[in-house]
Amino acid sequence: MSDPGASGAGLEKAAASAVGDLSHVDDSSQRQGKPRSLWSDAWGELRRKPTFIISLVIIFIVVVMAAFPSLFTSVDPRAANLDNYLKTPSADAWFGYDVQGYDVYARAVYGARASLLVGLFSTLLTVLIGSVVGIFAGYAKSWVDSLLSRFGDIFAGVPFVLGAIVILTTFNSPTENPSAVRIITQVVLSIAVLSWPVSMRIMRSATLVAKQQDYVKAARGLGASPLRIVFRHLLPNTVAPVLVYATIALGAFIGAEATLAFLGIGLRPPVVSWGVMISESRDYFQAAPHMLLFPAGFVTITVLAFVILGDAVRDALDPKSR
Repeated sequence: MSDPGASGAGLEKAAASAVGDLSHVDDSSQRQGKPRSLWSDAWGELRRKPTFIISLVIIFIVVVMAAFPSLFTSVDPRAANLDNYLKTPSADAWFGYDVQGYDVYARAVYGARASLLVGLFSTLLTVLIGSVVGIFAGYAKSWVDSLLSRFGDIFAGVPFVLGAIVILTTFNSPTENPSAVRIITQVVLSIAVLSWPVSMRIMRSATLVAKQQDYVKAARGLGASPLRIVFRHLLPNTVAPVLVYATIALGAFIGAEATLAFLGIGLRPPVVSWGVMISESRDYFQAAPHMLLFPAGFVTITVLAFVILGDAVRDALDPKSR
């Protein structure tokens, strides 16, 4: 027979050893009082990524440039001087002059505002339309889902450039010179109308997964209204993939603005934007390549910064990638 005293002593030693082992366990999360959320984990992951920091710095500089261009240059971007016709970069004009004698550097600085506004408002409108349609399509009954999905497929099937040409030329005749506010509004609406199906599909897919979770079933069982379930339970848990798309799309829409301006159907003078500068330089590239290279460089760096930022946010919000 075994000795109870010996057994008790053995258990006591094991318990003491276990307590000693537990003393080395990191209980920092318990001391915080509550578990970390997905967003706090994502922020902790992002802060350790150099690419995220670099892209954020570039975007910050572009935003400050767009909001306060006078901090970067004191030259009037509309001050033309034909004596400076196509002069190359120098100490007086870092980026040289264009065909009208405009300072290319000053116009590139001031052009950030229009390009960024088009990208920002196009993204907001695209995500708003797509998210609302997508979340209701994913949560609604089958025939409503099919109707909204087919409606989105109609717009998704239209080629972007062709659709923009049709929309913008319909509302503006070739000889018409619309105001700055009008043409910016038309470009924003054109981009949003042709791009919202992408965010709709992303939101719909996320909603289809989220509505099968227990918390949604519990809210439905307790008698919560569909609107409350959609906005109180589904939306906070489906916004992450749409946020990633919005970050990348903002850069893409800045590039789309430059594309439409280059084709002569987007922003146009007297609006100053990177796309307008690229459009004005297409006939003078061989004689004055600086007219094209500098605004195109601004577009490329800005779009690349938003794409890198979106990739970093996507990886941080996806625990499986870690």
